Amino acid sequence: QVQLVESGGGLVQAGGSLRISCAASGRTFSSALMAWFRQAPGKEREFVGAIRWNSGSPLYADSVKGRFTISKDNVKNTVYLQMNSLKSEDTAHYYCAARFTYGATWSRAGDYDYWGQGTQVTVSS
Repeated sequence: QVQLVESGGGLVQAGGSLRISCAASGRTFSSALMAWFRQAPGKEREFVGAIRWNSGSPLYADSVKGRFTISKDNVKNTVYLQMNSLKSEDTAHYYCAARFTYGATWSRAGDYDYWGQGTQVTVSS
């Protein structure tokens, strides 16, 4: 059974940095597409970025490009989201997601089969 467990969220001041993690278990993830989404109160779930487990070229939403970086640790089966230059508008619940089918679109939440419970990131201005 696939499990995704996020950790590392918290409160940070605007301009600061935070790294959140997604520990994956339950099957082999070498063929997975791993993504980060976020959802603020009253808003739709928003794509943040994604990376293929077996090839390391991530894709980012325009709103975070240049500030956020996705990386992975194959030994720990963990995906990370390093967030720098945080803004108040980055405040949201951040979710890790996984899918094992490839498609041209990486940013559609409905295409992902597995989700974690999320971790809250709050940026104070």
